[in-house]
Amino acid sequence: MILIFPRTALTCSLAVISFFNARAVDPDLARFATAKQAQVREYAQTLTNRIPSIVWSLFDAVRVDDWETATNLAARIDQASGRFPDSGTNETFSPALRTLIWPPISEMVGACEQFHDWDNTLLRRFGNEIIDSIPRGSIYFGGTDPGRFVISVLSESQREGKPFFTLTQNQLADHSYLDYLRKMYGGRIYIPTDDDSEAAFRDYLADARARLKNGKLNPGEDVRIVDNKVQVSGQVAVMAINGLLIKIILNKNPSREFYIEESFPLEWMYAQLSPHGLILQLHPKPIAGLNTEMVRKDQAYWKKFVGELIGDWISDKTSTREVCDFADKIFLRKDYEGFKGDTRFAKNEEAQKAFSKLRSSIAGLYIWRAQHARDAGEKSEAQESADLALRQAYALYPASPEALFRYTKLLTELNRPDDAFLLAKTSLRLDPANASVQGLVRSLRRAQ
Repeated sequence: MILIFPRTALTCSLAVISFFNARAVDPDLARFATAKQAQVREYAQTLTNRIPSIVWSLFDAVRVDDWETATNLAARIDQASGRFPDSGTNETFSPALRTLIWPPISEMVGACEQFHDWDNTLLRRFGNEIIDSIPRGSIYFGGTDPGRFVISVLSESQREGKPFFTLTQNQLADHSYLDYLRKMYGGRIYIPTDDDSEAAFRDYLADARARLKNGKLNPGEDVRIVDNKVQVSGQVAVMAINGLLIKIILNKNPSREFYIEESFPLEWMYAQLSPHGLILQLHPKPIAGLNTEMVRKDQAYWKKFVGELIGDWISDKTSTREVCDFADKIFLRKDYEGFKGDTRFAKNEEAQKAFSKLRSSIAGLYIWRAQHARDAGEKSEAQESADLALRQAYALYPASPEALFRYTKLLTELNRPDDAFLLAKTSLRLDPANASVQGLVRSLRRAQ
């Protein structure tokens, strides 16, 4: 089974961007780079394919702070890997890069990107907040780039699973990534075998074929029948296979607790999730619902957290107009007069994206609970919780497509089309060239 993994905005990428600047390496990042290089050297001894010298040059460039060279080398490695739709194949480089040495290389480069793009104080707040919330010995799935790479760097030892085992759900369908996990964690936690992976692929194909026949494919799911064989491609298919492998890990490690930082929503998972600080706890079995204490704790946590970032002014009484006026003042006009939050946050887009994404993911759980409520009262309470969470997510990063589209959909369902239209127009002012937001504004204008 060969899968080509599409790049997405918040998934592992070695894209060519200038994320290396000439500056001193953060000591935690330097420690992590040394650990990753040691892994590559160790794993290289088991391979028949020679590791291209460009890999060692990349580590050398990082270690001596030659960021321009590191950028160029990372781009060359990426293009030669044959691992992405827009990368070629270099027979000198590619065979080795298609093995278990790829994950530690991509983790190092991904970590460097995060440490460049974030304000360092906010990066550590993000990482330590998550790390401190997870019990030792747990299994953690990091979905976004910061959720994977920042946590890996700031952990006591990612390789040793201290304080917990860090995986990403996005790469489980990649055989080389499973090889890497088994090499690191095998014997301590169960990692799916190649047979497990093949079985998951077959199960997905059979299910996709049946749903294609019945006209029940999921949005964005690319499934075709060619010469009586099922062909699948794209992010939705890859993540569905990843989801089946998550189930195996969940079921085969019954003594562990599980936590997840969401990247791509998986429908089956919602029934087993509950809010846990910045992230979500993944329970081994579906839970009956989110009880009052869970919701109260979640809202109290985020009220304090959001208050520290942008000021403590959002409540269930805050109007959409107030939220949009705030977005215009802080994010469009860059007017920080009277701002009672953290100006470092107001000026750092990566932190805005990350924290908004986290809150939007929890809002998605509330929306799912509303859709599956047992009665009208439970549905109303879940919708109110989703409304507050999305209000916060939008205020944290009004340019977030995820927060915007989730929130406008909810507001439309709540018969508040004017509020939805106001949000969309505000986001369009922030990103006037965004075709998706333009389309949303037109659609909502027609619905008024």
